[in-house]
Amino acid sequence: MDLGGSRRQFWIASISCLVWLAVGGCGYTTDRAAQFRTENASERPIRTIAVPIFESREFRRDIELQVTEALKKRIEAETPYKLANQDVADTVLQGEVIEVRQGTIGRDFVNVRPRETAATLIVSWQWKDLRTGEILVNRPRFVHTVDYIRPVGEDLHHALQRASNEMAERIVEQMLDDNW
Repeated sequence: MDLGGSRRQFWIASISCLVWLAVGGCGYTTDRAAQFRTENASERPIRTIAVPIFESREFRRDIELQVTEALKKRIEAETPYKLANQDVADTVLQGEVIEVRQGTIGRDFVNVRPRETAATLIVSWQWKDLRTGEILVNRPRFVHTVDYIRPVGEDLHHALQRASNEMAERIVEQMLDDNW
């Protein structure tokens, strides 16, 4: 009969339970409304948001659809707001793709061709409370740049998809900010 081994197992189990209790109580929550400001200036709760397809000044195929779809997915996944049609929604998030830029960062000196390229996505967006007319967030020029490497098979299409996803993430972060 090994009493030392059972005591050690008891202490290991006790310590691991204490660790789990400490980690579980560090402010983590599954309530997304606790992280987001969900009321306007008149303290009326915001529950729904409409996200119409962004406008576009660019002549690139479907870039406005990519940005809108990425934004809708991010809002559904990371905010307490539910997507709704504009005629019944509490708020609306509208935007426009202003410009898409491409620039060479580095060249292949042997072939004199671009090796690393940057794609910049510039959008304008506004989040408005439809019940009061209050503009919650207004960003007239919101810029995000990603880089991609052509020799490994990356192209502008994939870079713009990544830029759209990261742009949507940044927009949702702006919605999280308490300064609106």
